[in-house]
Amino acid sequence: MKAQDNADTVTFVFESPNQEKVSDYEMKLMNLDLEHLGIPETEYSCTIRLSSAEFARICRDLSQFGESIVISCTKEGVRFSASGDIGSANIALAQTASVDKEEEAVVIEMEEPVTLTFACQYLNYFTKATSLSPQVQLSMSADVPLVVEYRIPDIGHIRYYLAPKIDDDDN
Repeated sequence: MKAQDNADTVTFVFESPNQEKVSDYEMKLMNLDLEHLGIPETEYSCTIRLSSAEFARICRDLSQFGESIVISCTKEGVRFSASGDIGSANIALAQTASVDKEEEAVVIEMEEPVTLTFACQYLNYFTKATSLSPQVQLSMSADVPLVVEYRIPDIGHIRYYLAPKIDDDDN
């Protein structure tokens, strides 16, 4: 990795051990003058743990139907739905009492029902972390960002935050 002082680019060079292949990438750096957004401690109304591979599959499949995914958590389970020009799709997952593998379980902890709408595009970006963890945890409350958390054994976790879409009908 190479960068000059006060440069606007960084260079990454990758060489195979036998040096038969050399790849170099030069990327422009971004200077972001944005204020730092803090993440307040929040008690979530609904927490869902499920297989990260299943969550990735749900996001990928539903993105074929619309630009938004509605996640609805009730005492019956969690429902993912999307609709668009070609039709609509719903995927409902019930809480699983016992499964052979813990990471395949669907566990729901709920204080009150929550239904929120999120952009498919960003959820699909988040699922790129699927290979890092067998399970994903979704934490939701009304009018606060969704937390998509992948726990990485012996290292820590990755958390993504996504604000819900606001209906224009509320005006």
